[in-house]
Amino acid sequence: MPKIRTFIIGCGMTKFEIPGTRENFDYPDMAKEAVTKALKDAKIDYKEVKQATVGFVYGESCSGQRALYQIGMTGIPIYNVNNNCSTGGTALILAKQLIETGQSDCILALGFEKMKRGPLTFKWNDRAIPLDKHFKKMSEIGGKHAGPPVPQLFGNAGEEHMRKYGSKPEHFAKIAYKNHKHSVNNPNAQFGNEYTLEQIQNSQHIYRMLTKLQCCPTSDGSACCIVANEDFVRKHKLESQAVEIVAMEMCTEFETSFSENSSMKLIGYDMTKAAAKKVFAQTNYKPQDVDVVELHDCFSVNELINYEALGLCPEGKAHEMIDRNDNTYGGKYVINPSGGLLAKGHPLAATGLAQCAELCWQLRGEADKRQVQNCKLALQHNLGLGGAVVVSLYRLGFPEANKAKSKL
Repeated sequence: MPKIRTFIIGCGMTKFEIPGTRENFDYPDMAKEAVTKALKDAKIDYKEVKQATVGFVYGESCSGQRALYQIGMTGIPIYNVNNNCSTGGTALILAKQLIETGQSDCILALGFEKMKRGPLTFKWNDRAIPLDKHFKKMSEIGGKHAGPPVPQLFGNAGEEHMRKYGSKPEHFAKIAYKNHKHSVNNPNAQFGNEYTLEQIQNSQHIYRMLTKLQCCPTSDGSACCIVANEDFVRKHKLESQAVEIVAMEMCTEFETSFSENSSMKLIGYDMTKAAAKKVFAQTNYKPQDVDVVELHDCFSVNELINYEALGLCPEGKAHEMIDRNDNTYGGKYVINPSGGLLAKGHPLAATGLAQCAELCWQLRGEADKRQVQNCKLALQHNLGLGGAVVVSLYRLGFPEANKAKSKL
C-alpha cells in the first residue's frame, strides 16, 4: 500500500500572554480564537473536520470537548491528549496517524493552556508524581538545592556541558539574547522585547547559570493546526498552501536517562537524538539540509544541548556554533525565529502546535519581518519531561503551486 501523504492546510493561534492578562479569557475562548483562525486559513468549514485531537496539561477530563463545543457540535470523535510539554506535538502526531489509517481525510489538532503565574507545581500530593525518578536521580548526581526543581534539572545539564565540552555561561545567555531579539518581530509573542546580553546575564538569578530571562514563562494561549490527506488538499484546491509532514517521530526515555549519571540525558538528550535519527532515516535529507528550526527552548540550556542531539552540529560543538552565529539570520540555520518558548511564551499544550504553525508560515513565505529567506526545509522539536519528544520535518507539499501563488 502506498504511503498516505499528510499535510498541514491551516494554522491559527492566539497571542501568548501572561496568565490572566485578558479578563474573561477562559480556555474555550482561547480555543475558539485559534480554531477559527485555522479554519479561515484552511478555507474550510468545521463540518469538514472528521476528528479532533485536543491537548491540555492543566484541566479537567473532557476539556477538549468543552473547548470545541463553541465551534460546533457535530458528533465527531474528540481525543483528549496530555503528554506534559510535548502535548501539542503529541496531538499533531496522533492526527497524522489517524489520517494515515485512511479512515479520515481531515483532522483538527488543538492545544490550549490556562495557567497560573510562577513556577509549575504538582496538583496531587497523594500519589507518585511523573517526575519523581528525575528528581531522585538529580539529587543523586548533584545534590539537593533550594528553589524550584525543574530549573535545577536544566541548570545541572548546562553545568555538565560546560565541564565536558568547554561551553561557558555566556553561550547560554547568547541563546536568550537571540530569541528575545527574534520575538520583536512576532506579534503573537508574549514578550516582544529586545534585551542586551548584559541585561540577560544580570536579570534575576534562578539557578546555576540560569537567569530569569533564560527561563520560559508560564502563559495563557492556544494554537491549532488542521491536517489533511492529498485528496482533501486537491479537492479544496489548497496546493499553494499545503505543507507536507515529511516525517514525524515520537520517542520516550531510555534506561540511559537514569543509568549513566548524566544530567544532559536526564532532560531528554537520548530521546531527542533517537527521534531525530529516525526522522532523517525516513528521508533523503540530513540535518545540515535544514533551513529553519523551532526548538523547545524551555530553558536556554535545552536549546544549546539539543543543537547536538538533533544533529545540527557535532557533539560538544554547540557553543562553537553559537559563536559563529550559525543559529540566527545570516548563519547556517535560523533557530526559533518566533522567539521560542523563552520569548514567545509557553502555554504547555499549545507550544508544539504553535511551533508547527510558525514553520508552516515560514515555508509558505508568510512570516513577514521574521521571514527566513529561501526557506525550504523546516525542523520541529517539542519536548516534555517525564517524558516524550516529538521531532518533525516539514516542506512545501506542492512548491510549484506556492511559487505560482506568490507571483500573483
